[in-house]
Amino acid sequence: MRGPSGRIARFGRRIRPGRNPLARTGDRVEALLLLLAVAGALLAIPFAAAFGSETYAAQTARAAQEQATRHPATAVSLAAAAGQPYSTDGAGAPAAQATVPAAWVDARGTRHTGDVLADPGSPAGTHVAIWLDQRGELAGEPLSAATSVADGVFAAILLWAAITGALAGLYATARFVLIRFHAAAWDRAWSQARHDSRF
Repeated sequence: MRGPSGRIARFGRRIRPGRNPLARTGDRVEALLLLLAVAGALLAIPFAAAFGSETYAAQTARAAQEQATRHPATAVSLAAAAGQPYSTDGAGAPAAQATVPAAWVDARGTRHTGDVLADPGSPAGTHVAIWLDQRGELAGEPLSAATSVADGVFAAILLWAAITGALAGLYATARFVLIRFHAAAWDRAWSQARHDSRF
């Protein structure tokens, strides 16, 4: 039987080998380990969801704090930016931004200088959008609500994937040991059968 139904049937036989008269003790141990791995992956879902929720709450609080303490401003570049406006790989995509010295004035009228990112090839005197903190120093763009949601979802998926991967690795290791054990048992049985056939 092929397709999803065939895979489900094989999975069911692997989890419940007791009905098979040829099932060995190792097969039952493997079925128990597989069942525990699947149950562990399912039980990890609420823990991962809770972790994602906590991450979302923390990122939301951080976003609110950053949005309250940072504000947009405009800097003026003091030198031309190096590079070409477009990449030279033939794709025609815009090139990465270049770092240039620039100056800006904060809300108190104090002049500041520092390095900002500008488009490659832009001349001196180009206006560049920046973000400032409460002291008028450069700061990163505040986190957005969408970023907080994405971080929470990603954290939940990452934790669940890590737990599931660890369980899958433990199951695979145990199955490998059981396969080696079964192979050794078959070798011993064949050796004994050949020995008995000589008499």
